[in-house]
Amino acid sequence: MTKSMMISPIQTSVFRQGDDLVEFILKHVDVSLLHEKAILAITSKIVSIDEGCLVPLSSIDKKDLIRREADHYLGEIGFGVSLTIKHGLLVAAAGIDESNSESGDYIVYPKDPYVSAERIRQALMKRLGLSELGIILTDSRTGPLRLGVVGVSLSYAGFHPLRNMIGQKDIFGRPLKMTKINLTDSLAAAAVLMMGEAAEKCPLAIIQNAPVEFTDFPERSELEVDPSEDMYLPMYQHMMK
Repeated sequence: MTKSMMISPIQTSVFRQGDDLVEFILKHVDVSLLHEKAILAITSKIVSIDEGCLVPLSSIDKKDLIRREADHYLGEIGFGVSLTIKHGLLVAAAGIDESNSESGDYIVYPKDPYVSAERIRQALMKRLGLSELGIILTDSRTGPLRLGVVGVSLSYAGFHPLRNMIGQKDIFGRPLKMTKINLTDSLAAAAVLMMGEAAEKCPLAIIQNAPVEFTDFPERSELEVDPSEDMYLPMYQHMMK
């Protein structure tokens, strides 16, 4: 019998520069929820603060910072928003954020969010005596032809991000030819919905009974697609720089 997935948002105090992120997590999370095969969703903003990924507003114009941070700068689109590719995601403004910054500085993405996720996973497993634990670093983004933001996985650790359904049969016995389920973004979207976007002070969420396969060696190549092979490339190819 399939177990129902559960998501528990964790309300915390404000995470500040100089705080230790692992100690912060252990202080606020009921460790009974962090059992084997749990997944901890963490807003990427507090990981950035933990790693000092802050840029003073007075030091650089935001448009210049976006160009500097973007892996690919695609140009300005509607409403003065710059579209970029950063860490394998199509996001606005290279993920740079000014909200929830106590100092008022720009918060930029961690330098390597996959390394960050694995670092946190290893530290928590060691402290809690766990062998299987998942980590998702989350953010929010918008999508074409839709209003509103939705959670997305900036990185993950401890589990395979996809479920390959190719070859499995539909309800009429026909084999699926292309379907793969994006598990990590689906989980991130659900977690961010519970964590909130404003003053909720819930930068963490525990996901229990997630339908994933745990592993110590997930590869980012399992999920990410090179722009040259992206089915949506015709939408932005002319903007690539």
